[in-house]
Amino acid sequence: MLYAIYCLDKVGSLDLRLSTRPAHLAYLESQGARLITAGPLLSDDGQTPLGSLLLFEAESRADAEAFAAGDPYAGAGLFESVAIRPWRRVFPKG
Repeated sequence: MLYAIYCLDKVGSLDLRLSTRPAHLAYLESQGARLITAGPLLSDDGQTPLGSLLLFEAESRADAEAFAAGDPYAGAGLFESVAIRPWRRVFPKG
């Protein structure tokens, strides 16, 4: 099943995000085809990251939670909140 993982950063944590980014990217790369897509949520200026959105294929909610908890961003305490929800692809049809 696919899971949407929606994370919001703590206020004032841009430096923490930037310093942890190389480990975060390496972690995402290690997930292979299970990681459908991922990227930062941006502020209204279209430049400043303020969170993350990921689509992840997992065997169960517990598997998706373990993936999210293993992210170096999570380990560094970057996120104010993390929401994990089952997600169904409708478009594009495939």
